[in-house]
Amino acid sequence: MAMYIASDECISCGDCEPVCPTGSIFEGKLAFRIDRKSCAECLDDHHAPKCVDVCPIEGCILHLAA
Repeated sequence: MAMYIASDECISCGDCEPVCPTGSIFEGKLAFRIDRKSCAECLDDHHAPKCVDVCPIEGCILHLAA
């Protein structure tokens, strides 16, 4: 599984990028993006993905459907 940033919701604040323990978040052309190949959803170390915890926009960062 991986997380997904809804580009139409993202305000490009950048709060998510520095908290990602796998370095999977990067700035895209319109919004920040998450590399689904390296995203581990912070499952080993945290109760919830750190990016979701710091994002100021509710519902902006979601689980990517398989």
